[in-house]
Amino acid sequence: MRTPNTKNLINRRGLLRMAGTFGGLAALSSFLEACSKAGIDLSSASSTPGDPTAVPLPATSTSTLYDEIPPTVLADSTPVQSSAVPTAGESVVSRVAFVNTDNRSQGVRKAINLLGINPVAGKSVFLKPNFNSADPTPGSTHPEVLSTLVLVMKEMGAGIITVGDRSGMGNTQQVMQELGIFKMAENLGFEIMNLENLQKDDWVIVNPTASHWKTGFPFARPCLEAGALVQTCCLKTHRYGGHFTLSLKNSVGMVASSIPTDKYDYMNELHTSRHQRLMIAEINTAYTPDLIVLDGVEAFISGGPDNGQKVSSQIILAGTDRIAIDAVGVALLRYHGCQTEVAKGKIFEQEQIARAVELGLGVDSPAKIQLLTPDQDSADYAEEINSILSQG
Repeated sequence: MRTPNTKNLINRRGLLRMAGTFGGLAALSSFLEACSKAGIDLSSASSTPGDPTAVPLPATSTSTLYDEIPPTVLADSTPVQSSAVPTAGESVVSRVAFVNTDNRSQGVRKAINLLGINPVAGKSVFLKPNFNSADPTPGSTHPEVLSTLVLVMKEMGAGIITVGDRSGMGNTQQVMQELGIFKMAENLGFEIMNLENLQKDDWVIVNPTASHWKTGFPFARPCLEAGALVQTCCLKTHRYGGHFTLSLKNSVGMVASSIPTDKYDYMNELHTSRHQRLMIAEINTAYTPDLIVLDGVEAFISGGPDNGQKVSSQIILAGTDRIAIDAVGVALLRYHGCQTEVAKGKIFEQEQIARAVELGLGVDSPAKIQLLTPDQDSADYAEEINSILSQG
């Protein structure tokens, strides 16, 4: 399906497939009527969110699951079950769902299935997309990813869902209009919040210890007060100093450019500072996400965040650990031929990730990342990414 820029992998894939493949096709269920009203094709998605399933990685995996995971039926596989157990002295790992697909709606559902968590039941949800600009994915969140997330969370019993952001490369209202978000909200039944319109009291100043921000940064109060905070990000490089923009960088949209009645420009401080990547990590001390979904069906391996060299990377990731998600994302960018600053040094020495580790925001080693896969194609792909991760 995918076309990586990595060579000499045929023999390894062949050996992996000799271990067995997963057959069988489950009947595909139709989605809610609202999807057709929105003009979004979600007809191929599975309808079994919330139940975990996993195929263990090949023997070269650097970590294993602690608990046996009960089986469930996915859209393109028979029930499978993990039998992995921890090894002596192994640390708790961060699990990242890793789904090889070019079908976004199906991939999002499978990825959430694999995690086996429901952090939104009975809670109000703030859903943070990537609306930095109105450029096509991966320049911005794909409408199919956003609509699927909304529908899945409703099925999981979420309360009021609010989709909100602040654009960095355009007027937020206009960006949302161009992306069709208002029409989607009307059809699918969610609220919209333009963070540019928040008042002074709607911002909370956060000033982490040893911060590289001069006086802290203003973080959106509605994000902090939501019952659950879910974010969805893209897979891409960032040519304006961030180096890459994945889950850690996606948090910048919840910080004010300026506060009403205060003329200070926080985004100018961020983007002109030589500590920009450290400051990005520090923003993430303000909150802990309940769910992260990364759309890597397509990626920018140079340029970004609005446009760049695009590749077909055919992956959906999901997890709760921003460091783990971003480490896997960087490995994916390298796998697909990225030659920017993202390709230099060890993954955990990238400044965004290294500072996030210092701040205790997630795993501190690639050995503590567990990739969960639903089928053999995903397992093969994960094994290749795992080999890049294992280099540090």
